[in-house]
Amino acid sequence: MTEAVKDLIRLGFKHWPMQKIEIRCAVKNSKSRAIPERLGFTNEGTIRRAEKVYDRYNDHVVYGIL
Repeated sequence: MTEAVKDLIRLGFKHWPMQKIEIRCAVKNSKSRAIPERLGFTNEGTIRRAEKVYDRYNDHVVYGIL
């Protein structure tokens, strides 16, 4: 998955006029959070109660790369 995301980042910056790419993950999802952390994204903060899954709300951490 890390390699796929790396390729998507490369495409996004090379072929489209993107200035920033964000990845949002559930705070408690350590496997998903590891991907942007390995790729050098910056932790830009947390959005509280960003997603409802079944009967619970999850906070999201937002990662960004310029």
